[in-house]
Amino acid sequence: MTLLHGGQLEQIAQQYNIPLDHWLDVSTGIAPISYPIPALPVNIWQRLPQKSPELIAAAKQYYQCSQLIITNGSQAIIKALPTLYRQKNVLGNDVYLPERGYKEHAHAWQLAGYTVHFYQTLLPEMNDLLPNSVLVIINPNNPTGQFFNKRVIDKYQQQLKRLNGLLVLDEAFIDVMPDNESYCSNIARGIDDKNTTQNFTQIGNSHCLVLRSFGKFFGLAGIRIGFLVADSFWCQAFESVLGPWQVNGPAQVIAEHALKDTQWQQTQKETLHQLKVAQALMFAQVFPNTVLQSSHGCDLFITLHFHHQETAKKLYHLLCQQGVYCRLSDEQDTLRFGITTQALLPRLAAACEQACKLLLTPIKSVTTL
Repeated sequence: MTLLHGGQLEQIAQQYNIPLDHWLDVSTGIAPISYPIPALPVNIWQRLPQKSPELIAAAKQYYQCSQLIITNGSQAIIKALPTLYRQKNVLGNDVYLPERGYKEHAHAWQLAGYTVHFYQTLLPEMNDLLPNSVLVIINPNNPTGQFFNKRVIDKYQQQLKRLNGLLVLDEAFIDVMPDNESYCSNIARGIDDKNTTQNFTQIGNSHCLVLRSFGKFFGLAGIRIGFLVADSFWCQAFESVLGPWQVNGPAQVIAEHALKDTQWQQTQKETLHQLKVAQALMFAQVFPNTVLQSSHGCDLFITLHFHHQETAKKLYHLLCQQGVYCRLSDEQDTLRFGITTQALLPRLAAACEQACKLLLTPIKSVTTL
């Protein structure tokens, strides 16, 4: 089964019979401002991509960690992890996941035959976690915006270590959160001997993985690059499964420049925050509190909750009719909007205002004489 994600603009444009270039696409959590592509040497296009020490060093500095691997996005790790975990811990069969969150996590574990336990807003009780189990935390969560600080994360990590389990942290959107909230720096170095024969339970801190996305914060999702922060045991295990040439050469050069550019990163954070505040204010002004119940998110997306479940689906359709594409949740009861630019915010506001007006306009009954 193929899951539905945001960013399916061609399909939506065809469905509503509106040309592609007439759309405002706010269906993803990708920054609307992209890191400027640097000049690329010609030979980078002509040779197979090699492991770049410069990129690895830049990534370790940016993520404040000692061990990581480069992948073609988090999806590669999410897909491979269930099978790999079963090979490393044959007693593992239970996985805890947020009921609302990136659906590819649950999809991968369910396909592999694990028993999935969904939790709501709060994390499952630590004392209820089963031995050898896996806990997946999306931090901050997409689309709810729920965020857990490092003190909370650390308690769960220690508990899972005692249970011989695994903590999986998906930090795809954490770049816009306050500094020092990522768990990357807490990952232990582990064992560096590639020829070690020790089993899963004997190896140092092999009980936590952190997935980091590059494309969302840097606005370059199209180059498909991500990072797994873990101890050397897991890094070696994933490298053996994923194989060579995970990321193309041009993407590696671009990512290296972006990860080193601290001035651009700071400007991006400030800009995204300002844009998010302005967009959230617009939603509060356009949608009356009789319609809009609450909004949540981070500086890369805003999710709107409504008093009536059917409102989200109706508004989604009314916005699409105007060439504005947001993300209708899988539950079809919330709308998630990516952050748009200052120049395009008036168009989004006008479309939302028109959609709300049509939503609240009573349907006139026709009397037959």
